[in-house]
Amino acid sequence: MEQTEPSTPDAPTGLRERKKQRTREALLRVALELFTTKGYEQTTIDEIADAVEVSQRTFFRYFASKEEAAFAVHDLVESHFFTALEARPPQERPFDAMRNAVLASWDSISLTIEDLVPVDLYMRICQVIESSPALLAIHLRRSAELEDRIAQLIADREGLDVDTDPRPRVAVAAFDGVMRATGRIWGKGEDLSITAMRTVALTHLDQIGPALAGNWRTTGAHRM
Repeated sequence: MEQTEPSTPDAPTGLRERKKQRTREALLRVALELFTTKGYEQTTIDEIADAVEVSQRTFFRYFASKEEAAFAVHDLVESHFFTALEARPPQERPFDAMRNAVLASWDSISLTIEDLVPVDLYMRICQVIESSPALLAIHLRRSAELEDRIAQLIADREGLDVDTDPRPRVAVAAFDGVMRATGRIWGKGEDLSITAMRTVALTHLDQIGPALAGNWRTTGAHRM
């Protein structure tokens, strides 16, 4: 008699994992919707959980705090950028590598974001972060932590010691400063698309060299 293979728990396990993923995505989407419509500080965890019809305890299984939910998509975007930077050709100059990595990651980031939330919702939460003192303070703290990671990566690419050679941190600080300025300028505009943010970023990134090394005065100009 032909023997059959014993059944495995793969299918039930797969169903459970998909259910968990759907629950996490539902909590994230509701949280971001509430943050953008009601306000971050005015939104409670109970409201988020109630909207998804789960308990507060369930919320904490997926997110340690409101802050983690607010920046979940940012984490994904930053990870996408970091991976793109790691993949840049070693012969590229540090600033060119960062510039090209951020542009390359934005060219494909829409699909990555869509795996979690609608792109327009992500763009709206970016705007909320820029206009909310509480979230902006968190964002600046997180940006400093990301700067350290990028500076270490740049130093490793160039064979430098980040603790004794200031150039990696200086280059990354300049790059991050431009990206923060981009966020502020973009957030005040009417076009909140990724394409618009990319355009603003590209315009400003390409002015770092002239701004630092060039003569800003027009020919023949003189001080009055």
